[in-house]
Amino acid sequence: MSTDTSATAPVAHAPSLGIRDVAELSGLSQDTLRWYEKEGLLPTVPRRPDGRRAYSERDVAMVVMLAKLRDSDMPTEDMREFARLVAGGAATHGRRLDLLQRHRRRIEERQAALNDALRALDDKAAHYRHLISEQLDCDGDPVSAEIAVQQRKGMPA
Repeated sequence: MSTDTSATAPVAHAPSLGIRDVAELSGLSQDTLRWYEKEGLLPTVPRRPDGRRAYSERDVAMVVMLAKLRDSDMPTEDMREFARLVAGGAATHGRRLDLLQRHRRRIEERQAALNDALRALDDKAAHYRHLISEQLDCDGDPVSAEIAVQQRKGMPA
């Protein structure tokens, strides 16, 4: 599936999906899908004669892409810009690529910060495992037998 989409109606005879189906496919709630449309993150989804939304394959691909962008904490304004660029067609490929690469750099920076935090957490956990195994307090002094028992409480088996 391509992530390009447009505001046009689904291609004639192309199967369309309702909002419930798209919510299940994307992992987004129906309310979120409506909000995406209202906020201009999705082009206006065509309607069936009964007034229900009729998502095309392209619409679904765009929803799935937007869900991934949101999961990666892309700011809503950047998501809106991405959607606007997609609606602009092939002439916007370079600008879309630039927007995605900038967001990728933000993700890499966040990932590095999270990795640093994870290392600090692991180091602290290893420190506590050592203190417990050696029956020591935080200053390196031995603890009483009663404290040693309490130290081990809550430790994973």
